[in-house]
Amino acid sequence: MNKLFVVLLVAQGILAATAHAADAKAAQSLVQKSGCLACHGVEKKIVGPGYKEVAEKYKNDKAAEAKLIAKIKTGGGGTWGQMPMPPNAHVKEEDIKTIVSWILSL
Repeated sequence: MNKLFVVLLVAQGILAATAHAADAKAAQSLVQKSGCLACHGVEKKIVGPGYKEVAEKYKNDKAAEAKLIAKIKTGGGGTWGQMPMPPNAHVKEEDIKTIVSWILSL
């Protein structure tokens, strides 16, 4: 394999990892700022499910992103028990998309 090609592949991997880390940091900041951590932990359930549990549940669902965006915006219940998810109209749609992408990446 060409040495330049290998170097380019390694550089691409480093850049992708750096971009992913920056996106994750931005999403975690949005989760904190938006008040999500009052009900959700990353690892564990608080009132609502932990984000890793959500990611696991939806990992093979092609419509997961749209479902979760709608659930965060409008709220709802029944998916994780009797406690309903309140609507989060105060969170910008762009921020919700960032949060959902991060959750599904866990």
